[in-house]
Amino acid sequence: MKVLLLNGSIHKNGTTYAALSKIAKALEANGIEAEIFHIGGEPVSDCLACMQCVKTGKCVIDDAVNAFVEKAREADGFVFGTPVYYAHPSGRVLSFLDRAFYSGKPAFMFKPGASVAVARRAGTVASFDVLNKYFTISSMPVVSSTYWNNVFGGNGEQAQQDAEGMAAMENIGKNMAWLLQCIHAGKEQGITPPEQTKARTNFIR
Repeated sequence: MKVLLLNGSIHKNGTTYAALSKIAKALEANGIEAEIFHIGGEPVSDCLACMQCVKTGKCVIDDAVNAFVEKAREADGFVFGTPVYYAHPSGRVLSFLDRAFYSGKPAFMFKPGASVAVARRAGTVASFDVLNKYFTISSMPVVSSTYWNNVFGGNGEQAQQDAEGMAAMENIGKNMAWLLQCIHAGKEQGITPPEQTKARTNFIR
């Protein structure tokens, strides 16, 4: 089993990476493969609502988003990490995930997800809440911890010194591993994801 962790920071080895690395270490200690996917330094376009992905199964903008979705198809769980900018997630990670979920939603459905927010001081809870919306709109079990999924620090070294935050990261890894093992055991017993009831309206009667 494998978990794909998204580093939504422009900095490959900064505070967000420090938090994700702690989770990855806990996953691997519990027998789960972990891969950290860096969002990269190239500009990330937002969704153009062109609807071409409905026809082709991938985003018309062929960048790291498509590479991430391909990896997502083979992954069993996810962790999305973001730095906090102006009390919200990085615009890059939101544009990235909007396109990833719009073009490749089946790659994520019914797979556990956790979100992580890293800040120097404030804005983590709001950012954490925004990222969780991707899970709740895609039938994904949300993996919790023993406190909010937050780490504080102005750089990677400071983040490592946030003992409570790092403990929460370690527990995300442990809880994710446990849930994946439970899902795997259920599949072996013939338990499959439920069929989803579909309904869409632009207003409430």
